[in-house]
Amino acid sequence: MSAEDLERYETDIELQLYKEYRDVLPMFAYVVETERRFYLTNAVQMDVKNEQGRTYFELNLQDAWVWDMYRPARFVANVRVVTFKDVNIEELAGKDL
Repeated sequence: MSAEDLERYETDIELQLYKEYRDVLPMFAYVVETERRFYLTNAVQMDVKNEQGRTYFELNLQDAWVWDMYRPARFVANVRVVTFKDVNIEELAGKDL
């Protein structure tokens, strides 16, 4: 497989992932972004922890979809994320708007 073939393959997978994201977006209430992943979820709980002077975030997501082009199953019932980096949580606008 040439570098051009690999690039074309990855571009095709990214396009398919974007189309899937666009289709499933209305099913979720929150967008959660960490330094490693992007999630859509219907329930999110974030706990800020501090141990030995280091602050970190523990997230628990329920009924989630994971933006990951290499993951065979992107729908996940429960996700636990622990991170020392920034976390962004946004509530999506309701269908009434």
